[in-house]
Amino acid sequence: MFLAWREIKYSKTRFVLIIGVMVLVSYLVFFLTGLAYGLAQDNRLAIDKWDASGIILNSEANDNLSASTIEIKEITKLETKSTARLGQSATVIKKAGSSEKINSTIFGIDSTEFLKPSIVSGRMFEKNNEAVVDNSLIEKGIKLGDELELSISNTKVKVVGFTDNSKFNTAPVIYLNLSDWQLAKFQQSDLTDTGKISGLVMKNTPSSKLTLDSDKLSYLPIKKFIQAIPGYAAQTLTFGIMIGFLFVIAAFVIGIFIYVLTLQKRSMFGVMKAEGIPTSYISKSIIAQTFILASVGVAIGLVLTLITAAVLPPAVPYLTNVLFLSGFALVLIAVAILGAVFSVGTITKIDPLTAIGG
Repeated sequence: MFLAWREIKYSKTRFVLIIGVMVLVSYLVFFLTGLAYGLAQDNRLAIDKWDASGIILNSEANDNLSASTIEIKEITKLETKSTARLGQSATVIKKAGSSEKINSTIFGIDSTEFLKPSIVSGRMFEKNNEAVVDNSLIEKGIKLGDELELSISNTKVKVVGFTDNSKFNTAPVIYLNLSDWQLAKFQQSDLTDTGKISGLVMKNTPSSKLTLDSDKLSYLPIKKFIQAIPGYAAQTLTFGIMIGFLFVIAAFVIGIFIYVLTLQKRSMFGVMKAEGIPTSYISKSIIAQTFILASVGVAIGLVLTLITAAVLPPAVPYLTNVLFLSGFALVLIAVAILGAVFSVGTITKIDPLTAIGG
């Protein structure tokens, strides 16, 4: 470590270049990771809050909640204290008196069942034409007491409460009671057997004990349901491949830098070996040096990422995940050390007389 640190202080310019490469690579990896995680969470935040085991949809809906319609009589026998009716529709809202349109999702629920959202300000809806909305709409100028116009009907609802972390397919969720949702989508409210909902959410029902009497219904574990959200799987796979390739590129770039740096010091290593300094000591110094450079570069990249996250506009779906950042930081450092290990083989082949003479 002593030799590694002394050389870094002596040849600052050379090593600043290597640190700069590590900063850029780590910054790009961290930022893409935050974007990928944020976008993925924006697709599923509202679903994660259910803490459910599965959902029953129309078998013809292709696992898509928006395309599912079920008559209440088909799910009556399946209902228990751990199930909840759900209605869902995509809509465009605008504040009464405003021309700004906002893409949103309506969830029709029973306020006494487990799908009800946690309230961060205001209260839960208690009667018709009242709504609880995701607090991201505050940034759009929505506040308690405002009336919202729904594009799928002539219905107006009053905002009586705000919840947090409630988005579905990247759109903020508006919670209404089930009858209001039916009225908005079907122009009539019917909670009897002939009424319609989108699905039945099941909290603790194992699929192995579930029997569906109707071939019109299908059961989806919640993980499979999330993967079926339009665009979700494609987005996560795309970002995953991009980040994976970045690690491969980082391994090659850092490995090449360390290898070239080792070749440039052949004569110095030759002198050290001629003086009796063991190859193992020199090798450990190179690895220690790489560890220092990689750690400094990754740390700076992490700080830049956190600064960027703090100044990003709310419209950018960036979300910091400490576990992911910590894991990727360790992987980047490990990749850099792996590149150094490959260059160590060069040292063992250095002949002191040849290196000094060259």
